[in-house]
Amino acid sequence: MTTYKIGIIGSGQVAQTLAKGYKKYGYDVMIGSRTAERVSEFAAALHIAHGTFEQTAAFAEVLILAVKGDVALEALALCGVEHLNGKIVIDPTNPIAALPPANGVLQYFTETNHSLMEKLQMAYPQVRFVKAFSCVGNAHMIDPDFGGQKPSMFICGNNDDARKAVTAMLEQFGWEVEDMGMAEAARAIEPLCMLWCIPGMNGKGWNHAFKLLKK
Repeated sequence: MTTYKIGIIGSGQVAQTLAKGYKKYGYDVMIGSRTAERVSEFAAALHIAHGTFEQTAAFAEVLILAVKGDVALEALALCGVEHLNGKIVIDPTNPIAALPPANGVLQYFTETNHSLMEKLQMAYPQVRFVKAFSCVGNAHMIDPDFGGQKPSMFICGNNDDARKAVTAMLEQFGWEVEDMGMAEAARAIEPLCMLWCIPGMNGKGWNHAFKLLKK
């Protein structure tokens, strides 16, 4: 299996979880933040490279956009379009609004017939975006353990080869991948985060994942 140079754009829990996971599976990983110093201690402990968003994007063959949805476009701009074009960008972002949940239901800043990933794809048409890691909490993104049952990871994106590459990674990490096709499918995948969060928001725990049953 191809092991790409992986660039993690972001410094929060999702970014750190994925950096650890990719490092565990033998990938060459670099993590980036707005200022390189912000992730220097974490990177040193994990023995990976670190830098700015732009430096990380220049290094990577595959990027992971591990930032909050409301700053996704800004983060991509800081990467530099010349370091993004033609590359796979895995998109775990969700369009969560800066508003309180309504009875445990997150509020989104997108409408039903549009998704955040489509917005990113329109802004960067030469980038090969693949929606992934968006329908589960960071604690279960790598090596999900649900009693021997492989949970489903829903993905989509406009480039077939990019989806295949991301599928191979996800399968390596312990997921059963459900390829939903083109970018418009993100309109259905992104709201799964809302559904996933409801039990946790209502005090019923965060240790769950989705499974698509077929016959």
